[in-house]
Amino acid sequence: MRADWSTFWPKVVDATGETVYMVLVTLALSAVLGMAVGLTLYATRKGGVLPNRLVFAVLSTLVNVVRPVPFVIAIVALSPVTREVVGTMIGTDAAVFPMVVVATFGVARIVETNLLSVESGVIEAARSMGAGPLRILLTVLVPEALGPLVLGFTFMLVALIDFSAVAGTVGGGGVGHLAMSYGYLRFDTSVMVVAVAVLIVLVQIAQLLGNALARKVLRR
Repeated sequence: MRADWSTFWPKVVDATGETVYMVLVTLALSAVLGMAVGLTLYATRKGGVLPNRLVFAVLSTLVNVVRPVPFVIAIVALSPVTREVVGTMIGTDAAVFPMVVVATFGVARIVETNLLSVESGVIEAARSMGAGPLRILLTVLVPEALGPLVLGFTFMLVALIDFSAVAGTVGGGGVGHLAMSYGYLRFDTSVMVVAVAVLIVLVQIAQLLGNALARKVLRR
C-alpha cells in the first residue's frame, strides 16, 4: 500500500524529530565520554604529560577494536547489553545506547589526533610556568586544538546521522525506520526519496553549522 501524502507528512515530521533526538543525545554523551577517553589517551602515551603504558595500551586497543566494526553489526552485537541497560532493544532510546558506545571511541581518536597536532613548544612553555598535567590538558591543549576539534566533532555529527538511519532499519525509529517500513517493504519509491532527501538536508545543516562554528573559533 502506497503512502497517502495528504496524511503521511506528520509521520515524516515525527521520524525526523526522532532522528534529531537520537543524533543530538548521542553527540552530547559521546562528546563527554570520548573527550575523557581521548584526553587520557593523549596524556598516558609515551612522552605524554602523564605517561602510563598499561592504561594507554588498554584504551588504544579498545579504540582499535571497536572503531572498525560496522555499525549495523555493532548494534546487533550490543543488543543483549542494550536490553540490560535500556530495558528494550526497540525504539529511539535503545538505538542511542549502541550509537553512544561506537561514537565514544570514534570521538576519542579524533580528540587524541587533534591534540597531537599541537606544537610541543606550547606544552613546554606551560610546564615552565608551573602548570600541572590537568591544567595543561584543559587550559592549554584543548583551547589550542579547539578549531580542529570542532571540525572533528562535525565529522562525527554527520556520521551519527548515518548511524541513526542504520539504527532505524533494525527498529530504532527515525527516518531510517520510516524508509524501511513504508518505503522498502511496501515498494513505495516516493517514501524512499523523501527519506533520503530529509537525511541529505540534515547532513547539510550539520556541516554548515560545524563549518561556521569552526571558522568562528579559528578567527579568535
